[in-house]
Amino acid sequence: MIDLFLMGGPLFMGMITLILLAGAAVAVKSLMSILNGGDVESIRKTIDYVRSIGLLALVMGILGQMIGLFSAFQAIEEMGSVSPALLAGGLKVSAITTIYGMICFVLCYLFYFGLSLMISKK
Repeated sequence: MIDLFLMGGPLFMGMITLILLAGAAVAVKSLMSILNGGDVESIRKTIDYVRSIGLLALVMGILGQMIGLFSAFQAIEEMGSVSPALLAGGLKVSAITTIYGMICFVLCYLFYFGLSLMISKK
């Protein structure tokens, strides 16, 4: 798992991890507000932040892939011809940040749906 993190690039993978932690922190804050009987309208706004944070993780993953692809294609352009296996390996590595961003997006949306259900039962 750490190898994938490092292959995906510590900069973008680290930023996506921080975004996921922020989403989890906001979700926990919302959960505590729900359990303590807070104002429903302010809790709904806070829950919407969880959804937005998840979307930010997805966008950061896609941005990481695009920057990785750009630099890979630039290197290919300088080298000339490249074997298809080498190209496929580069494309696989560039997809790591997008996959990680999607996983964080799904986790934040699961937090969002769970908290929304808790609010609707209130």
